[in-house]
Amino acid sequence: MTDNELTRCATTFGTPLYVYDERELRARVAFLREHLPEHVELCYAMKANTFVVPELEQIVDGLEVCSPGEESICAELGISQDKLVISGVHKDADLIDALVSSGAPVRAYTVESLSQLEMITSSAVRHGARVPVLLRLTSGSQFGMDASVVEDVVRDHAADPALDILGIQYFSGTQKDSIKRLSRELTKLDAFVHGLEEETGFSIRVLEFGPGLPVDYYDAGKIADEAAFLDEFADLLRPITSQRRVVLELGRSVVASCGTYLTSVVDTKTNVGSNYAIVDGGMHQLVYYAHAMALRLPPVHVLGQAADAAAGETDEWNICGSLCTTSDILAKRMPAPGLGVGSVLAFEKAGAYCSTEGMLMFLSRDLPKIVVVDEKGEPHLVRDGLRTDVMNTPRSLS
Repeated sequence: MTDNELTRCATTFGTPLYVYDERELRARVAFLREHLPEHVELCYAMKANTFVVPELEQIVDGLEVCSPGEESICAELGISQDKLVISGVHKDADLIDALVSSGAPVRAYTVESLSQLEMITSSAVRHGARVPVLLRLTSGSQFGMDASVVEDVVRDHAADPALDILGIQYFSGTQKDSIKRLSRELTKLDAFVHGLEEETGFSIRVLEFGPGLPVDYYDAGKIADEAAFLDEFADLLRPITSQRRVVLELGRSVVASCGTYLTSVVDTKTNVGSNYAIVDGGMHQLVYYAHAMALRLPPVHVLGQAADAAAGETDEWNICGSLCTTSDILAKRMPAPGLGVGSVLAFEKAGAYCSTEGMLMFLSRDLPKIVVVDEKGEPHLVRDGLRTDVMNTPRSLS
């Protein structure tokens, strides 16, 4: 987005403010599809950002839902159930039963454990349904099931009329910037699937893989050429796509670039020779990967100030939020000559997790408004500011 567009948003809606750009969102999905094999499907992990689900629903193949609350959001938005992958390490039995009993198919249910398998199967039997499932293979964490358990499930339930075992789901982490690591994971995963088929005689039709594609928040240069990185990754996927459907579960990689967080300077001071600018937002509303105590300068600039305007300047500022904790530092020694009360800072790549994962209840600060800018460049308020003090106030139950 241009500074003029962002300034217009800040003036119209105030700060702090999240701004999500539908144009960038669509361009990003198109970029991913351009560099991935033609038949690879994209499933968006909506925990990364729920506020762009209406725009993404039109351009991705599926939406991963990990809680009853996320399912309620999809229902409120009128998202068709057949778009949803019902996932999550802790599933709600009432939600599963309601979805199965509705008769409307979902894209898939993931199975994280034998107890989840029993929950889903029992509901299917109770309502005379046959439900599609993906068996989640663990990567060594609390998620998913051991390889031996997955094999037992396939062997024991492949012919179960209540279950349609589509295939395997696998996710092993985020921010993977090593093609060699991705190659090792895919080789191991493909070998497991082939071994499973040989041992059980059952054909795996779908492989849903969470590659954890990286976002370079700090321009560290770990991925000098993302297009080349994706092309190499695509070469790893092609042999697998010729044998079965491949679905990539992506969150951060899809939405990080579409978001900008705007916050205004409300006070300035110089303490012990260092300049401090206090802003009306803070770290509770801005979550960057590995962003602790501003050890690295995030992608941020002052609206109306050219990116290279501060090059070589010595007028540096520590940008601090509104929380009463010394940890609330958004940027250290940021070159910003002329910074003053009323200046608006634009933190880029704020589209993933910032509005959903921060310490939003801390100090009972209000939650920011959220704006989505449509394809014509028009901003739309999709959530008003919300008070959190009402949620933090104890009430008498008598």
